[in-house]
Amino acid sequence: MSRSQASPFQERLVTRLAGRVPITVEDPLLARAAVALVVVPDPDALLLIRRAERAGDPWSGQMGLPGGRSGPEDPGLLETAIRETREEVGISLLREELVGPLDDVAPRSPHLPPLMVRPFLFILSRRPVVTPNSEVAEHLWVEWNSLVHPESYRPHIIRLGETVREFPAYHVSPIPVWGMTERILAPLVALLSRD
Repeated sequence: MSRSQASPFQERLVTRLAGRVPITVEDPLLARAAVALVVVPDPDALLLIRRAERAGDPWSGQMGLPGGRSGPEDPGLLETAIRETREEVGISLLREELVGPLDDVAPRSPHLPPLMVRPFLFILSRRPVVTPNSEVAEHLWVEWNSLVHPESYRPHIIRLGETVREFPAYHVSPIPVWGMTERILAPLVALLSRD
């Protein structure tokens, strides 16, 4: 996307991320995956998906970002993010729409697969048609104003057997955005919220 097409929010996003070196996780014991943060204007929004309910999927039914595990056909994680986004939501991302990678994240729970996820931020000049595949139950465009609103960020309470746990979450959709997706979004929201 050319600079002349960028919204003021998108310009700020690009400026805040310029020159920033993302934190990477290099651990040969972790499988590799990538997700795409797809940002669009009018109004400025981010694409979120709700994963389909599937047996054996630890993220089944949760809100997340389009993406998945790296495959042998992927030369790198950027190609993984682009391929998975095309497969899951029918959006063909272009390299010229890429702003860059964000910080890598890995699950903190031993109950989740040993996986490193690299997020890539893309800014599109217009809102594309979303065509979800069978892995995606639904999608929504979350406006950045609601994502950065202080009241949207509060605990999500989960009962795990006899234990009740609280996790930080964004309450911007019918289902809270928590876990690894929250950990991908939180540093970006913090960066954008700085004066």
